[in-house]
Amino acid sequence: MSEAGQFCNPSASFFGFMGITAAIVFANLGAAYGTAKSGVGIASMGVMRPDLVMRSIIPVVMAGVLGIYGLITAVIMTNKVSTSPQTYSDYSGFAHLGAGLTVGLSALAAGLAIGIVGDAGVRANAQQPRLFVGVLLILIFAEALGLYGLIVGLVVSSSDPKAELCKSYAVGGNA
Repeated sequence: MSEAGQFCNPSASFFGFMGITAAIVFANLGAAYGTAKSGVGIASMGVMRPDLVMRSIIPVVMAGVLGIYGLITAVIMTNKVSTSPQTYSDYSGFAHLGAGLTVGLSALAAGLAIGIVGDAGVRANAQQPRLFVGVLLILIFAEALGLYGLIVGLVVSSSDPKAELCKSYAVGGNA
């Protein structure tokens, strides 16, 4: 842990950038899985009931939103890491790593849930249209998992220490 008299650890930025990477990669994995799994169900259901295909697109849209959660987090954290790498502390690096993992893994879990429910839900809806509202509620709660991760990740990434934890390693021409 850095103290105010120590120089900032240049490798702290690595952890910040790994958080950015984790947010976008895991969120997109969840979005891709949810889209693919739901898309298979839609294609299968579309053979029996082509009139319900557009109504069954909802899981694909919800899965796509998960990728946007990762993108939002990555853009916000990129601005924080790259503004002052010489004064970027270990605390900030680990906070951004934790935030990226929180958002990315929450979106991955949500994508898995949306994919599985979307696949089974659109097939079941083709056979029994009264299931639509129930399936939609399950999808909303699955999407909420990703939203919870986004909220917590943004709070963690915006946590800022009240004091300088380290001093710039670029002071005195040592950059």
